[in-house]
Amino acid sequence: MATPPKGDFTSIPLNPAGKKIAEAWDPAKDEAAGNQCKAYGAPGVMRMPGRIHIEWQDDRTLKVDFDSGKQSRLISFGAPQGQGNDWQGLSTASWDQGASLIGFAFGLGGGGGARGGSLKVATTKMKAGYLRKNGIPYSADATLLEYFDRFDVPGGDPLLIVSTELTDPTYLHEPFWTSSHFKKQNDATGWNPTSCTAR
Repeated sequence: MATPPKGDFTSIPLNPAGKKIAEAWDPAKDEAAGNQCKAYGAPGVMRMPGRIHIEWQDDRTLKVDFDSGKQSRLISFGAPQGQGNDWQGLSTASWDQGASLIGFAFGLGGGGGARGGSLKVATTKMKAGYLRKNGIPYSADATLLEYFDRFDVPGGDPLLIVSTELTDPTYLHEPFWTSSHFKKQNDATGWNPTSCTAR
């Protein structure tokens, strides 16, 4: 996958302030400031090409590792761990027993309460970053709502579908909806953690 060109805002509901920031994007300045990971925060990393690994860190906390940018997210059932204000922010999870966005049971197993429905994850206190590697911004005031759903394909590998809503009063004139799809692997074949890049 190639980084979209500067000025490509296709499908992103940027307001004028967001467009101004995106039009001024300069990856060399990000590199000089040590901000190569601006596109690898919680709102952007799920859309990066690569693999994820999900496991229980403890009875109340899921850990999601990304080989893109060598990022890790902690998703807590109950009070989140940490102070936030980093790329991944603070994520709190609950099981949404109502109709999920996709309509399939996730069923991670392990801790975290009742199974079934969608795993709903709300993330706040994120460091300002990019939705895409071409400088499309989100602010520190943005909130991220995700629904994780597992879909068992008849005769095939299970799929994980993550439906996302990003709300940002600073740079978006309406919420931004997207989804990401992952196919389950039985081993770590292809797992290749790579560092963040600004280009």
